[in-house]
Amino acid sequence: MLTSQAETYVARPPELVFQFVAEDFLRNYPRWSPEVRSLEAVTEGPMQVGWIGRQIRFDRGRRSDSQFRVTTFEAGRRITFKGITDSYLIDYRFEPLDCGTQIAFTFELEHLSGALRPFEGMVRRAIQETSERMMVNLKGLIELEVVPQPC
Repeated sequence: MLTSQAETYVARPPELVFQFVAEDFLRNYPRWSPEVRSLEAVTEGPMQVGWIGRQIRFDRGRRSDSQFRVTTFEAGRRITFKGITDSYLIDYRFEPLDCGTQIAFTFELEHLSGALRPFEGMVRRAIQETSERMMVNLKGLIELEVVPQPC
């Protein structure tokens, strides 16, 4: 299993950060993860456990098309996605810290396809770099677009 983790502090309250990340996921996710070229809801309705989405990504020249399901949705605290067509897990946790929010991001890839196995070290580094870059992008977008609240 390949795992990457990244964290960032966002100077906005957890409920606003969670809204930006989870509730407005379809609009915002491709903005903090530019590898996402297409993102759509498969199921209708609001983000909740059982909701299914589909994404097309280009990671370092490699195209992937996958569906995923929300497996955890704890308003203001946590959202988890599990791949349906590919074996991955994405988890965002939101913790209040001072006057803002600490976001912890985890990505787990259950296994590599046969062709990528010889490049496991390179894939591991690429996944970690992508995770860290996503958190920088996410922090920047939220702090630019979400109005600060008095502490």
